[in-house]
Amino acid sequence: MAATVTRNVIRDLPTEERPRERLRMRGAETLSNAELMAILLRTGSAGENVLALSQRLLSTFDGLRGLGKVSFGELAGQHSMGDAKACQVLAAIELGRRVSAAVTPEAARFIKDPADVYAMLFAEMALLQQEELKILMLSTRNEVLSVKTVYRGNVSAAIVRQAEVFKDAVREGCPSIIMVHNHPSGDPDPSAEDVSLTREAIQVGKLLGVEVLDHIVLARSGFVSMKDRHLAFA
Repeated sequence: MAATVTRNVIRDLPTEERPRERLRMRGAETLSNAELMAILLRTGSAGENVLALSQRLLSTFDGLRGLGKVSFGELAGQHSMGDAKACQVLAAIELGRRVSAAVTPEAARFIKDPADVYAMLFAEMALLQQEELKILMLSTRNEVLSVKTVYRGNVSAAIVRQAEVFKDAVREGCPSIIMVHNHPSGDPDPSAEDVSLTREAIQVGKLLGVEVLDHIVLARSGFVSMKDRHLAFA
């Protein structure tokens, strides 16, 4: 019986099937997620070529969205992976997040509605493994002057200090802010603690002359505007 030949590296594939060649000739946007992953990983293992490995990883972790929240240990522990390949994949995912944040269209710097906030911060925040509270500091024209991370951890009124929420806005003379935090669970529905924190922030803001325009809770599945839901906002 003839021995079975298993193609384990990209160079063993026919030229027209090689992801690198296809990327060079047709552009990265024409490649599938598995093909892009294969370029990163370079090699598979005995019995599983690199494209099969890439497809298995995407299936195991429910696509790119799942890979975006997987831990180093979980990824490195997969068959045919290891530390080096796990580092390559996680580094690429993080670069993608940073590129997305860096190329936000200039028009998005002006906040017209909650969807603008979601579009600006989704890539950066939706897949985080812990809660973060960010403050968008706005001009009188609702232009985003800066975005500050003021807390990482369990975002609640019992833990978050209002002095941190308003410190930069007061120092920089911003007339209004929007609060934004994420829910790692994937469910953007505000909790009772979220409502309490927002209500407290609104009251403190009135004393300081800084209006809290909204509190956006975002997650993998979408976002909620607490102002639109009439939660804490009159």
